[in-house]
Amino acid sequence: MTNAETGAPPDVRLRPWSRDDFWLLGRKNAPEMTEHLGGPETEAQLVARHERYLRIDGNAGRMYTIRLARGGEVVGSIGFWGRDWQGEGVYETGWGVLPEFQGRGIAAAAAQAVQGEAARHGNRARLHAFPSVDHGASNAVCRKAGFVLVGPCDFEYPKGTFIRCNDWMVELAVLG
Repeated sequence: MTNAETGAPPDVRLRPWSRDDFWLLGRKNAPEMTEHLGGPETEAQLVARHERYLRIDGNAGRMYTIRLARGGEVVGSIGFWGRDWQGEGVYETGWGVLPEFQGRGIAAAAAQAVQGEAARHGNRARLHAFPSVDHGASNAVCRKAGFVLVGPCDFEYPKGTFIRCNDWMVELAVLG
């Protein structure tokens, strides 16, 4: 029986981002994957993002590939990184699951796993996610992963563009 048949959450593993993971940025750069993020990026932007992902580590955050525990297949990415939010140093998280793996609970399982990673490796008390208010799937991921809805907010992403988002938060101190 599969996890989908039993109702159990999918078993995923997070692996730190590596130089070999650039291909995943290309796969995630499709219009359907970037619709709520300002659209696809240029090749130069992808290269710069990849370099940022390779540099982020420790208290600043971490980036990961999401892999299925059985077989190790790469199905997406997730991470956490530091930011100032409403006068407080917090972590932000974001994820992307490849289209052929969406709808299986993988993003929610990875979002729960990244909470543990942020609690273990980070030094900030809260983890936030900021999905667009009209991105039903990402808001559902937050709910399923145990985030608490703080409320709607205006959020700058990409730089220079403000979008209406939901602010979801989880306390990391209780996880550590």
